Amino acid sequence: MWTLLFSVFVFALYATAVVFSVRAAQTARTPQGAVGWAVFLLSAPFFAVPMYLFLGHHRFRGYRIARQESERVVEGIKTFADYSKPDPSSMSINPRPFEFLAHLPVSRGNGAQLLIDGQATFDAIFDAIDAAKSYVLIQFYIIRDDALGQKLQEKLIQASKRGIHVRFMTDAVGSYGLPKQYLETMQEAGIDVADPRQQRGPNFRFQLNYRNHRKTVIIDGETGFIGGHNVGVEYLGEDPHFGHWRDTHLKMTGHVVRQLQLIFSEDWHWAHDEDLIDHLDWAGSVSEQDMNALLVATGPGDDTETGAMMFFSAIAEAKERLWIASPYFVPDIDIMTALQHAAMRGVDVRILVPEVIDHRLPWLAAFAYFDEIRDCGARVFRYTDGFMHQKVFVVDDTLMAVGTTNLDNRSFRLNFEAMALFFDTRAAHDVEQMLLADFEASYELTRSLSQQPAHIRFGAPLARLFAPIL
Repeated sequence: MWTLLFSVFVFALYATAVVFSVRAAQTARTPQGAVGWAVFLLSAPFFAVPMYLFLGHHRFRGYRIARQESERVVEGIKTFADYSKPDPSSMSINPRPFEFLAHLPVSRGNGAQLLIDGQATFDAIFDAIDAAKSYVLIQFYIIRDDALGQKLQEKLIQASKRGIHVRFMTDAVGSYGLPKQYLETMQEAGIDVADPRQQRGPNFRFQLNYRNHRKTVIIDGETGFIGGHNVGVEYLGEDPHFGHWRDTHLKMTGHVVRQLQLIFSEDWHWAHDEDLIDHLDWAGSVSEQDMNALLVATGPGDDTETGAMMFFSAIAEAKERLWIASPYFVPDIDIMTALQHAAMRGVDVRILVPEVIDHRLPWLAAFAYFDEIRDCGARVFRYTDGFMHQKVFVVDDTLMAVGTTNLDNRSFRLNFEAMALFFDTRAAHDVEQMLLADFEASYELTRSLSQQPAHIRFGAPLARLFAPIL
């Protein structure tokens, strides 16, 4: 009897593996991912079938927004953009690929202020919350119930008591350890909370692989923040393991804030099933800095590979310089080829990554790519003054970007991300000066993989096998 049941179970398992293999071939976002899943499922179904349930990353079909309502704002932004088109002489980069990916136009009238590291970032965010007149929209991938998280909670509660409408959102996976009491305390103070434990989507499906990795703060539709910081004391450099936490946020004003607000509204509708379009200010003001800017949001629900294509578009535009800072370097084939081609064209390609480890598998996998890109003339720098977590790039002296997208497959295809792009020499110069200081706190990688210690030499090629889900 038990033998028969076991035989039926094994048959059913292999049949499921075959079905999942076909599904992977039909829906995987890359051929490499499809082949990898098919081989894994058919050769080791006992392990692969449960993993595919959780990690199989076909396109995210469940993400639904009030598109008709959202389109009203999109069309309004586009119409207003007719009156805020950049001066052609100020745009030495073709913006059309970025506008295509964003489904939004580049506009002038924007301002940007780099916020380097946690103290500057959260001082600016808390000051903005204190100065709010109407509403606060806030979203972080990770929020911890530590000293920084409690201070944020206190600031939001104080704002709510002043009559400010606060809407709060976090990710179910990123903030898995956040106590229920943290959210309930804010709800009791009148804050609208999109409880990740109650919302629709990945947390109540097997698709835990999809995560909203965006970090967004918007004040009154006038001031916006985006960047790499989450809410935890480690982002202030107070974790003894990581030490100094090197990260970058961006404070924005102007039209780009309304674009960021649109993305928040779509995320809120999915998480909280509420349409915010008619409750927010879409007029706003312009910045005296008068920079050209665009907010590019990407995610697994997009019809095209928007995350990778955004980087590809930036790499293709580089003529003299392309500097990228990312905590992880696990690029797909297209981005790797584009980076190699840029270096072979004579572009000063520099990749800045951390020496300190936070997630071992992607840290290890990166070593399997370094030789290939260095052989084409690119340079790899490893940051040593603590842990570096910023997501930043600069192209020539004409384009800079700050946001949440890492240079890896997870950010390209699995996470919901956002990057603020500024097509302005002043903004590019600010990022240049910031990264020059970071290079000073780094060393240039000169040893090949064969010269690395054994655990890296043998571990990197194995870790690279997991590249499609890192």
